[in-house]
Amino acid sequence: MKLQVKICGITQTDQAIAIENAGATAIGFICVPGTPRYIAPEQIRLITQQLNVERVGVFLNADIDTIRETVEISNLNVVQLHGKESPEFCQALRSLNVKLIKALRIRSQEDLAQAQNYHAHVDVLLLDAYHPQQAGGTGLTIDWTMLKEFNPTCEWWLAGGLNPENILEALALVTPHGIDLSSGLENAPGDKNLERVHQLFTCLKSYQNEGW
Repeated sequence: MKLQVKICGITQTDQAIAIENAGATAIGFICVPGTPRYIAPEQIRLITQQLNVERVGVFLNADIDTIRETVEISNLNVVQLHGKESPEFCQALRSLNVKLIKALRIRSQEDLAQAQNYHAHVDVLLLDAYHPQQAGGTGLTIDWTMLKEFNPTCEWWLAGGLNPENILEALALVTPHGIDLSSGLENAPGDKNLERVHQLFTCLKSYQNEGW
């Protein structure tokens, strides 16, 4: 199975197109007002209508009506929940008929054990680093050795401080179905560094050529 690569926190059309062309399988947009990488639904749509990859909206403790409206306006086909959404809430979102990713912030084996509550209700579990104030895009990494035995019944993706310098080290320790990067590929929040994007895919090419 090909490794899925999501690049998140996109705000510019030309960068989104370049990142898709570089090899990304999903482009992510932050739908959380007041955060550094936030982009309005109408602006997202201007970008998504140019894309052929998965179009992911990232939400934080939003209600179902807000998510539904944003999905429709923004032309999204994947929803990522990055807050304290319950398994029951995830199940209720199934009515939107979109791919569903639930992000969990991991700092201990106890956090990891909570993941099993979501297996039956989502398509993908995304494991991100814990930060007491920020929900994502922190640049912090998880202790990857904790994840060696992680094997949920659904797909799982690795996030948290990944960049071209550490991605091969992470993938030597764990074998996720996908990876999610944001701050590790930026000049500033929402402004991607395309040179670093290409460095990432050069690293991944060597990884996949070695027989993943």
